[in-house]
Amino acid sequence: MASVDNENDFKFAISLSVLNHLGRNLYRNFITVLGEAISNSWDADAKNVWIDIDRQNSVFSIKDDGVGMDRESFQLKFLKIGYSKRTDGRMKTASNRPFIGAKGIGKLALLSCAKRVSVFSKTCGTGYVGGVIDNSGLDEAITQNLRPEDYILEDLDFDLIMGLQDGHDQGTIIFFQETKDQLKNSIPHIRKLLAMSFRFSLFDEEFTIFVNGEKVTMEDIKDLADTTEFLWKINEHTDDYVSVLRELKRDPVTLTTSLEVRGFLATVQKPRNLKIMGTEERATIDLFVNGRLRENNILRHIPTQRIVESYIYGQIHFNSMDQLGKDPFTSSREGIVEDDENFRSLLDYLKRDALPQVMDEWDKFRVERNEEGDEENPRKSKKERKALDLYSIARGEYKPDKGTPARDRVEMWLNELQADAAFNITAYVDCFLSENLLRKFIKEHNLGLDKKAQSAATKWETSEDQNKKKANICFEIRQDRGKPSYLDMDSLSFTVEGSRAEPLGKDAVRYKPVRNVVCHTGLLTETAKNHLNVVYENIKGRVKQLISQAHTKP
Repeated sequence: MASVDNENDFKFAISLSVLNHLGRNLYRNFITVLGEAISNSWDADAKNVWIDIDRQNSVFSIKDDGVGMDRESFQLKFLKIGYSKRTDGRMKTASNRPFIGAKGIGKLALLSCAKRVSVFSKTCGTGYVGGVIDNSGLDEAITQNLRPEDYILEDLDFDLIMGLQDGHDQGTIIFFQETKDQLKNSIPHIRKLLAMSFRFSLFDEEFTIFVNGEKVTMEDIKDLADTTEFLWKINEHTDDYVSVLRELKRDPVTLTTSLEVRGFLATVQKPRNLKIMGTEERATIDLFVNGRLRENNILRHIPTQRIVESYIYGQIHFNSMDQLGKDPFTSSREGIVEDDENFRSLLDYLKRDALPQVMDEWDKFRVERNEEGDEENPRKSKKERKALDLYSIARGEYKPDKGTPARDRVEMWLNELQADAAFNITAYVDCFLSENLLRKFIKEHNLGLDKKAQSAATKWETSEDQNKKKANICFEIRQDRGKPSYLDMDSLSFTVEGSRAEPLGKDAVRYKPVRNVVCHTGLLTETAKNHLNVVYENIKGRVKQLISQAHTKP
């Protein structure tokens, strides 16, 4: 029988190589790296964060005026991988801010963008504590399979922060040397991404981010605001950004949901307006939790392949996703765990309700403004869209020049005619096709005209000749001088079917008064439009049936 050792002294041992998996090789986005440092400053109740970038010397620093750390806190909290501020059940800071950090591994992002990272921290009334993490030394320690407790941080070089110490009574300074390629981004680009990634930096008066001494403000994303065309507010959301959207082309639309979310969806005038100047990045629909960007471009989870995706961006704030005991965020902090219940409910709401409404209304609003809409939207037929496109082109030729006193008045008239123009143009095309196809059918089958049709054709032919003489026109204006070319649908249908009691004849009688208004460029009532649509569907069906019987003589 085997002996049993009842004395259990087994324990976990963590390799330093875990730092690669959790930090140095996990974070790819420079803004995410900055974001982790800024989030730590927020959680430390800092009021200001100063980011100073020296691209020429490949160094940068992040400084805050938070509570800072003493020697014990630096060792047991900052250097303890996995330490969470929420272990005692707290969800908010001493100043009542919601904590952003949760897993205690975000600090490892700092190791991913420089060869040497120096951390200086102090509490009020004390001196700096901290140390230097040299990635090359860390690589060697990992190669030698040293235990974490055997890797000792280097001593601080205070010459690095000369000037940064001035007036710094408490807080943390992190200095990065021999940075990688992250600093290739321009300062305006970094400022813009920070403005878009940290809502509280723009709207919280108690928290400010500076880049090279200049405050990050709404001005950094002014070009996006100024080109925003339409706005949809979720659950009556409002904030300082929404309030500066002064170039909107119509009043905002309200979207409602029982989910505890708020925010907005917006569209720009041109797809290029979403591009972040000088980069390949663009504004997207982003998910924020407690003011921090947590998921960039959530549309990638529910792609629609509709054209509006090239125009849309927005912010959705879902603070209740952050709950004690639940962590829906990925290890890299750059996304949400896809099977999170709250996240799935948000995606379902967007897919079923919000986005279909936005897409339909965007198309409607664009068409109203004579702009390109969504041809795949079934709300309007392709024929109607092409009619509107034609009208949009033609109306520009009638618009008075800028500065003309009547410009606004004429613009109003053109807007009022738009809906009728789309209908009339479509109706005219239908009339043109049906009547000319019947004329070709009559010619193909050598169908003779009765006396009434002959008389009607002669009447219109004589009238046309008289008008040509008055206009001093000596050339032919009509391609075909044959009698059928002078007949309307009433006479054409009788010639084809031989009786006005036949289906086409009956519909032609009902069709004629409304058809004449359209062909004389008159505007129809809604009842007349409906009448014309119904009757024409019958005529179209019968004409298609007739011409399918056409044959060419040998």
